[in-house]
Amino acid sequence: MKLSKLLPALVLALSAASCTPSPKPIAYGSDACHYCKMTIVDQQHAAEVVTTKGKAFKFDAIECMVNYLDKQEAQEYAFLLANDYENPGEWIPAEASYYLISQAIPSPMGAYLSAFETRQRAQAVQSEKGGEVLDWKGLRAYMKK
Repeated sequence: MKLSKLLPALVLALSAASCTPSPKPIAYGSDACHYCKMTIVDQQHAAEVVTTKGKAFKFDAIECMVNYLDKQEAQEYAFLLANDYENPGEWIPAEASYYLISQAIPSPMGAYLSAFETRQRAQAVQSEKGGEVLDWKGLRAYMKK
């Protein structure tokens, strides 16, 4: 195949691939929180929103992400992600996660909020640290108080 025919096909394929939304890595220690503007350093409490167009908004704390979402018009997102408290730096889907609010586990913005992949893991840490376990819907309602 001639290069003149191959090049447009390659450009089209690459541009289509680059439009697929995906989570973006956080550069801990240098990226700033989209909501509060603080530097993101805590790998146990960071969060991220990725729009359907692929734009990523990074947050130093889950509470910053929730506060940001509460101020936005209702829309669909490609990803709502939180760092798993037990696996620092690893993303878990925010809407399917469970959250422990415990005074024994400080989070960057003072909501004492940590995310867990399963209810069982959140309850195991709750049995050691105390606090309240919420699902995503419960967390959104709690944060509006």
